[in-house]
Amino acid sequence: QQDTLRSFVSENLVLAVLIYIAVYAAATLSMMPGALWITISGGFLFGLWGGSAATIVGATLGASLLFLGAKSSIGGALRARAGPFLQKLEKGFQEDAVSYMFALRFLPVVPFPVANIAPALFGAKFRDYVITTALGIVPGVVAYTWIGAGLGATFAAGGEPDFARIARNLIPAVIALGVVSLLPVAYKKLFAKKVPA
Repeated sequence: QQDTLRSFVSENLVLAVLIYIAVYAAATLSMMPGALWITISGGFLFGLWGGSAATIVGATLGASLLFLGAKSSIGGALRARAGPFLQKLEKGFQEDAVSYMFALRFLPVVPFPVANIAPALFGAKFRDYVITTALGIVPGVVAYTWIGAGLGATFAAGGEPDFARIARNLIPAVIALGVVSLLPVAYKKLFAKKVPA
């Protein structure tokens, strides 16, 4: 369906971006698994920078709505769904909420839905939450969007994609993923006391 999708995007760019943001926000809000594939799709449809920007907006919007929901009467149900992870995170939030929220975004040790809910249940400020979410997810978003952009470049070249062409277009994404995978190591060395236990 690549031709159909690309044609729709080129003819209805603003609408396509708004639909993508809404889908991503809804997936985040409902805590649906598979956001990784939506991120890759964003790169495929909108390129590296357009896809990254749309994903950051969609993910931050959905996470922000989930934060507000956790502050409301449904917070108890969300707490139950988050499970025992919350107890492990509470001490870190009490010590330094902003640094800890950045740590949750940078380090893939806590499921994304839990990282979205926990700050609200622990009394984090909405402004701090939005800022740390939007900035903290940038490395991972760019890395995975790059995969989609690389696949898009491969198909856009026409012809029958071969392994060499696919590998060549995905090399930047693989390097970016490698850098992202090293972020937890660097973060632990610089901010050892802020890392989730």
